[in-house]
Amino acid sequence: MGGSDSPVAYLTFSRHQQQRRGSSKRSGPLNDQPFSGLLRPENLSREELVDVLRAAVVDQKGPLVTLNKPQGLPVTGKPGELTLLSVLPELSQSLGLGERELQVVRASGKETSGLVLLSSCPWTASRLQKFFTHSQRARRPTVTYCAVTDGIPATSEGTIQAALKLEHIDGVNLVVPVKSPSRKDILEGVKRTLSYFRVVATGSGCALVQLQPLTAFPSQLQAHMALQLCPLLGDHTHSARVATVLGQRFLLPAESTRPQRQVLDEALLSRLHLTPSQAAQLPLHLHLHCLYLPGARPRDPPIKLLAPLPSYFSRTLHCLGLHYQ
Repeated sequence: MGGSDSPVAYLTFSRHQQQRRGSSKRSGPLNDQPFSGLLRPENLSREELVDVLRAAVVDQKGPLVTLNKPQGLPVTGKPGELTLLSVLPELSQSLGLGERELQVVRASGKETSGLVLLSSCPWTASRLQKFFTHSQRARRPTVTYCAVTDGIPATSEGTIQAALKLEHIDGVNLVVPVKSPSRKDILEGVKRTLSYFRVVATGSGCALVQLQPLTAFPSQLQAHMALQLCPLLGDHTHSARVATVLGQRFLLPAESTRPQRQVLDEALLSRLHLTPSQAAQLPLHLHLHCLYLPGARPRDPPIKLLAPLPSYFSRTLHCLGLHYQ
């Protein structure tokens, strides 16, 4: 990928975010509350979750509502579970939409923070879903994630291609890479996946990376970065596949590697001001930062929506000296 032709959109951190990140040492001991502000849905009532989501609205125009979803909130779940979908009727009422109930147009998984696009108009939702599907087929990125990796990619930008499949191993659903998939594999659920990445900053053996998936597959970005030997910080599923011997990293077979809590070296723990037990609770550092929507008319420029970083993500960047240039 050439630099000027790269489809990766640049991150835009506000001055307020930078000031907040830079002042985190003064706001309290780093050791005491390393993940302050993390959402624990199991500790919330429906009313409290609606209040949290209403406060997380970053844009509301016409039928469209955009939220900055907290990490840890599932979009869907089993009957009776507290999820984004389960409280949409109450959220619609709270936002003054009356009988026009919101539906999810675009969202990422439970462990990912960032933008969620909702619509109270079925026609608008359908139009946008067609736009996302068409953009994906045309290999035009519409979302940009920012992530922190444990390790630094070998190149500053590029593409990651891998055939992936979902496998149920020891009671856990895992995303497993498939080498040289056959036509039979493709028919049986193996999907060829593609992502762009661009390294924004490096420090302390970690990197701030922009990621743009051009295909849709569960945990695609986590699996792709593990294949680059740079698992995402807080990825307690795929990071176990990356082993280190005499300072050299290599991949372990996905099928025979059980998920486990991510293990960080002592130097990194020190920089992050974390104990090993705190590191075991480290949230996934993957944030849907930027979303592009089509303009109202065909020739209109795309609309760009942005979601600020969670406080734990900003704290990590501050600890590691990862600043956007």
